[in-house]
Amino acid sequence: MFVIIQAHEYQKYAAVLDQMFRLRKKVFADTLGWDVPVIGPYERDSYDSLAPAYLVWCNDSRTRLYGGMRLMPTTGPTLLYDVFRETFPDAADLIAPGIWEGTRMCIDEEAIAKDFPDIDAGRAFSMMLLALCECALDHGIHTMISNYEPYLKRVYKRAGAEVEELGRADGYGKYPVCCGAFEVSDRVLRKMRAALGLTLPLYVRHVPARSVVTQFLEMAA
Repeated sequence: MFVIIQAHEYQKYAAVLDQMFRLRKKVFADTLGWDVPVIGPYERDSYDSLAPAYLVWCNDSRTRLYGGMRLMPTTGPTLLYDVFRETFPDAADLIAPGIWEGTRMCIDEEAIAKDFPDIDAGRAFSMMLLALCECALDHGIHTMISNYEPYLKRVYKRAGAEVEELGRADGYGKYPVCCGAFEVSDRVLRKMRAALGLTLPLYVRHVPARSVVTQFLEMAA
């Protein structure tokens, strides 16, 4: 299942989040060699202390992680403005309630190969992107912003995602870093589902069986 984890649910998904931070170290620090904060077996930075939301792909029992990413509103601190400001022009205003930043997207290829042998890494990454589009659309987000290396545009194209490159800059690593704006709309969603041959949604928002007010009144009774 694909689920959004907000700050008040961190404890509920503690095992999955633990695996996600371990996976981030494995992918970004150990494999890609990025200069990212590493704390023991985890990769975490200051933005993880700001109560971000995480979109994760896990099993129904919430014991096994297949992939994840961090989502943050551009109305607050973001890597986009704090670190990658040189990757987009000064005239671009990317701060708005409907514009969110997506970072640290990664998949656990070993776990996916074991449990879903028919899903290769490329399709798994595309599924994460599709779930992101569904999730963003469901929560009123119209644009996702992300920084990426140029080769990833092929992955986005395979997934049917539509990204407009706003700019790019050198000096961050071996390759240039691009800044892209991803459209979130029903039209793009249909295109992405067609590209993957899927009709049913991957992400389904969890709706509590009882409202918060009802639960409060029952506790007070």
